[in-house]
Amino acid sequence: MLARVPRRTGQRLLRFDRRLGARLVAGTDEAGRGPLAGPLVVAGVLLDYGCLRDHRVRPLAFLNDSKQCTEPQREELFRAVVGCAERIAVRVISPREIDETGLHRSNLAGLRAMLHALSPPAEACLVDGFRLGPTAPPHQAVVRDRYMRRAAALYPAYGFHSHVGYITPGHSAVVRERGPSEIHRRSFQALCYQNVA
Repeated sequence: MLARVPRRTGQRLLRFDRRLGARLVAGTDEAGRGPLAGPLVVAGVLLDYGCLRDHRVRPLAFLNDSKQCTEPQREELFRAVVGCAERIAVRVISPREIDETGLHRSNLAGLRAMLHALSPPAEACLVDGFRLGPTAPPHQAVVRDRYMRRAAALYPAYGFHSHVGYITPGHSAVVRERGPSEIHRRSFQALCYQNVA
């Protein structure tokens, strides 16, 4: 089943982790930011690179964005991650909590909670695209953040350096005032687009 998925993405992720020079690496991400219904689920995984050997780590070479995998591939990758992980933490954030706290704040709080659950013993913590603020364990936001920091220099009025493109009250206010930039997703059904031509 996994043989049909390109190996390059997962291998690249594993090489990135190993270059950190840490034995215990934690990573956290979320699912469910975009849907209209259902919870937001945040999870964290701790890998011990001192214990991972070829037969245990080989399935992780197929890691990829879940939206680019079939359902059977996602299930197989889930089993591979569970089999390789030193520790796993999961938090389900209810629709009610999202409505009360806000999606972005709920997401950041969940991601922070995952890193706290894994650190210590984690020596390095990775988050996909977010800076979680000073109350989180020391962490590194990867991949998307670098692009958005460059975009902040090209479009300084939008504040991409702080919210990295996600919907925040300040970001929405600037879009309502100035209109979207060239890198805004026009198909996204955001309230701040309602009065934009």
